[in-house]
Amino acid sequence: MAQAKKALAKNSLRRVQRTTRAAVKTYHNYIGGKWIPSESGEVFENINPADTEDVIGRFPLSTSADVNAAVNAAQGAFDGWRNTPAPRRAEILFRLGEILIRNKEKYTADMTREMGKVLTEAGGDVQEAIDCTYYTAGEGRRLHGFTTPAEMPDKFAMCVRQPVGLCGLITPWNFPMAIPSWKMIPALVCGNTLVIKPAEDTPLSTYNLVQACEEAGIPPGVVNLVTGYGENAGAAITNHPSLRLISFTGSTETGRIVASACAERNAICSLEMGGKNVIIVMEDADIDLAIEGALWGAFGTSGQRCTASSRIVVHKKVYKQFSNKLVERTRALRVGNGAAAKTDVGPVINADAVRKIMGYIDIGQNEDGATLAAGGKHLTKGEYARGYYIEPTVFTDVAPDMRIAQEEIFGPVTAVIPTKSLDEAVEIANGVRYGLSASIYTSDVNRAFRAMADMYTGIFYVNASTIGAEVHLPFGGTKATGNGHREAGTQVLDIFTEWKSIYVDYSGKLQRAQIDS
Repeated sequence: MAQAKKALAKNSLRRVQRTTRAAVKTYHNYIGGKWIPSESGEVFENINPADTEDVIGRFPLSTSADVNAAVNAAQGAFDGWRNTPAPRRAEILFRLGEILIRNKEKYTADMTREMGKVLTEAGGDVQEAIDCTYYTAGEGRRLHGFTTPAEMPDKFAMCVRQPVGLCGLITPWNFPMAIPSWKMIPALVCGNTLVIKPAEDTPLSTYNLVQACEEAGIPPGVVNLVTGYGENAGAAITNHPSLRLISFTGSTETGRIVASACAERNAICSLEMGGKNVIIVMEDADIDLAIEGALWGAFGTSGQRCTASSRIVVHKKVYKQFSNKLVERTRALRVGNGAAAKTDVGPVINADAVRKIMGYIDIGQNEDGATLAAGGKHLTKGEYARGYYIEPTVFTDVAPDMRIAQEEIFGPVTAVIPTKSLDEAVEIANGVRYGLSASIYTSDVNRAFRAMADMYTGIFYVNASTIGAEVHLPFGGTKATGNGHREAGTQVLDIFTEWKSIYVDYSGKLQRAQIDS
């Protein structure tokens, strides 16, 4: 396994180096089955966060005119796609899964180069898209409705799913192939057509996914890709009157804007936003296992996950032992280019992220009582000079009401908070505006089930970190994390379909339901 990992890293690093030396490629939007430039004629550069002198590609700076063209293409393709039997739609998606498997190594290298996450994590991102595609394609033969007894004699009652229509999908940069697949594949199997706008920091991974859709045989106009910035292309999608549904994953602040725009035109809105996730470590926990979970949860993807373990609530009886081990292990993590096999933690996504994260590190150092126990530096010299690198950072002796314990940082920073009991730990854990993911480490099954019942989150783990969701379970959170919808699992079908109740009266006479009964 170790040799295979090194070989993958070596091959992928060579691929990254080869593409770095090559001429910068200009990419296009995908509208109506054709790859075309933006009507603006302008482009923006996709930059490697590990090396800002590495321009990955130039992508269309799309405007509302491009969005209009994409929506028109989706409208033109809708009837043909919705009338394609769902099992036939699914067969195309199974072919898509095969293409993703075939190209996994290339897609992995591309993702590490444009997003920064280490190769093993980028490979996991691509694998999640593969898993989502195969799992959701299976729903093409299981888009179940149900029958039920009618109130009246000689009357048949049932309900079926129907596609929502035209969907606008706006996706983030931290999982640039997995999250687009969570939205695209269910939308497609349900018979919808779509326009997708990836984050401007990571357009290549979504481009790769859409190109694979084309190769799989998805008809022209069913899938449309426009790239660009949120204030232009994103706003045009959100406000377009023909897009019946907007599915957005990103910041809470932007999510509110999306929700407000959808409310004004009575569009369906599915939001997946922030998190301030917690690991609870009780005194009977396997401490070494909990340390592994904390490191993975806090610093995987450089902490740039909505499910990142940004708080760790530890029982006072093991607090010193846990904190010392966590600090020691954190200091040993190797920061660097995600394409290098030795790297544990890659760069953060861009200069704005550096400013935000370092701002929170400053806040933590100035909050009375908290101790900066590990990390805290913006790395700028030597091999780090051209990238966005921040040391994995641990604050200890953090109070639950401190800003670093309340606000989403979205970087490699975690806060360790002492507690004296399970009840207090749960109170601390629930005491934030978000409710996405939580976990507990304990050897007491009763405690595990109590925490499971009392934590108000959409995801909960026992003796595991706060990250690692699987595609066949619903994904999403409570409170400010979202607006109640769930992605992944079969529950995602409720986003991309609407219910139709059907009554067939074969009595040959007028029956007036509750009046006659």
